[in-house]
Amino acid sequence: MASIEQCHAVEAAEIFAGKWRGDVLFHLFNGGTKRFNELRALIPGITQKILTGLLRELEEQDIVRRVVYPQVPPKVEYSLTDYGRTLEPVIVAMHQWGERHTEHMQQKRIEEAHAEHEAGGRP
Repeated sequence: MASIEQCHAVEAAEIFAGKWRGDVLFHLFNGGTKRFNELRALIPGITQKILTGLLRELEEQDIVRRVVYPQVPPKVEYSLTDYGRTLEPVIVAMHQWGERHTEHMQQKRIEEAHAEHEAGGRP
């Protein structure tokens, strides 16, 4: 196995780091090309400033393509680049693991509550 100094998992993880990156990528994978306000509506709680910065970062990393149409009012669309599409198996695996982890943690809390109840409410 590679040493920590050689491990490139950190670089890969940075693509997903942050509260909103996974949401943006998930919606672009599942919904295809989106306009800015469509993305914003799909991600409740994200601010215009945060989404703008995030899309710029993903564009700089060649993950997202930004297309501006010369019309009034301006029309801007965001989609995944071919390179960005290579993240699909990673996104799918992370989504599936996240679902399993959520279910696991819910079951764990149920079991802990049951054990506590069986013990007479004592921790």
